[in-house]
Amino acid sequence: MNHFAESIWVNGRIKTMLDDRPWASSLAVSNGRILDLGINGSDLADLRGPNTIIVDLEGKFVMPGLIDSHVHALWGAVRDLFECFVGYQATLDEIADMLLARAVNAPTDEWLIGGPWRQEHLTQLRDELRETPRQFLDRLVPDHPVLFSDVTKHSGWANSAALRLAGIGPDTPDPTLGTIVRDHYGNPTGLLHESAMGLVRILNPLTDQARKRAVQYMVGNFHSYGITAFKEPMAFEKELDAYSRADKDNRLKLHVFSHIARGSPVSNDILQIEDVLRLQQQYRTERHHPDGCKLFLDGVAPSRTAAFFDPYIPCCCVNYDPAKHDPEALLRISPKALGKQITEMDEAGLTVKMHAVGDRAVQAALDGIAAAREANGHSGIRHEVAHTTFVQKSDMPRFRELDAIAEVSPKLWFPNPVTSVQIDVLGQERVHRCHPIKTLLDAGAEITYGSDWPAAAPDANPWIGLAGMLTRRHPHGTYNGSVGPDQKISLDEALPLFTTNGARALRLENDIGTLAKGMSADFIVLDRNLYEIPQDEIASTQVLQTIFEGETVHQI
Repeated sequence: MNHFAESIWVNGRIKTMLDDRPWASSLAVSNGRILDLGINGSDLADLRGPNTIIVDLEGKFVMPGLIDSHVHALWGAVRDLFECFVGYQATLDEIADMLLARAVNAPTDEWLIGGPWRQEHLTQLRDELRETPRQFLDRLVPDHPVLFSDVTKHSGWANSAALRLAGIGPDTPDPTLGTIVRDHYGNPTGLLHESAMGLVRILNPLTDQARKRAVQYMVGNFHSYGITAFKEPMAFEKELDAYSRADKDNRLKLHVFSHIARGSPVSNDILQIEDVLRLQQQYRTERHHPDGCKLFLDGVAPSRTAAFFDPYIPCCCVNYDPAKHDPEALLRISPKALGKQITEMDEAGLTVKMHAVGDRAVQAALDGIAAAREANGHSGIRHEVAHTTFVQKSDMPRFRELDAIAEVSPKLWFPNPVTSVQIDVLGQERVHRCHPIKTLLDAGAEITYGSDWPAAAPDANPWIGLAGMLTRRHPHGTYNGSVGPDQKISLDEALPLFTTNGARALRLENDIGTLAKGMSADFIVLDRNLYEIPQDEIASTQVLQTIFEGETVHQI
């Protein structure tokens, strides 16, 4: 048997992510796997054959491919390819210009989908233009149905054409766990929250060809960032089908773990466990693992739909009375029903990922996992609290006790487009308690990283997220100040969130996440040594090469 390597990479500064052998200088690859690693200058000469390709790394930094544990990959690709994306710092005038430019060449029945708008745009509409979102959009593009989402994707603006197609009028009742905002006369203003967005969003389905193109775009985009594996946190059947088809066509050169959406903010439908298991089996492929479920426990702070123990800050323009604040009413699933659902999915072998922003929602998620542990014992399934944005002090150690994963996303651990409105509705002190990463680590919690792109993140760039964890400030200075500076962590503490911890969350820790003999040859070559530069400069890291299963899939 030929034991020679197909390629040997020498003279590198290779971060293996192994506790007992954290650094290597060379690695050998064959059949998509790592044959061996060399330390102390070893060039693995015994694995060189007549056809072995020798790659001189010239001292460059190498590490395992990165893992994004919460990224709406197809959703983000569709935004970049097909939607009116104005950027996270766009002015209201720039939003108007984008819509007008798109409308010029679009047939009148074609939807204009895009975003994001920010809370200050709503204030500007009200105070300066004296318009509702519907009136603003009608004035610009009356002949096209429009749905324009906010930064979080949990709220949106719709014009009259879109509302009419959705059947939304003065007499339309609010959907369960959603709000159709109305003026003093009861007429819809065009502002929609949570499941009310779903009444409009479902009217603009994506074609299979568009999804195929989106997958191709997404794969290349992720490779350019050094991402070789990710978790799709909210997959419906169309997304499952797109990933499955791409893998069968050998176009999905990524490890993908999908959480099947059992319910979502844009729908009141709940999949039965039998339907989830059918989808799981139907769309499983070699690189696509639909072994999870997604639940939503609350909403988001800007729309005051996140479940917090303490009330929101009152606002004159929002019908909210802090004296009547009820965190239980903000839970999308009752605690009893949640415990039953997690127990059922745990027994079926599914990893549950739960959207939880407010501290009451995070506690409810942990209570639900505790109920499953009591009913089933420890099944070996490690359920996940998605976002884990705000956590009660007493709940910190429960992640370790319950063997639950605290996933931190989106990039709210440094100032960003959402920070100002977070302060408006929560107050400065509470915002500084956002994403207590250091405290969770100190309590023994296992944490994973998610970008949540394209929700509250302009891109899927993991390097900005990594740098922000180390400094708690925006690494490029786009937004001033810091968020929770006492929650800074070190590079050695942060890297496992992007590698080993992510691999365990994907149930692929025996294949990816570390560079070791027998593991998948998924690694990246960087333009800088992360340990030899200022922390802010990590955000500007360029990936020179991405290798997936031994194949170079990206190179500059």
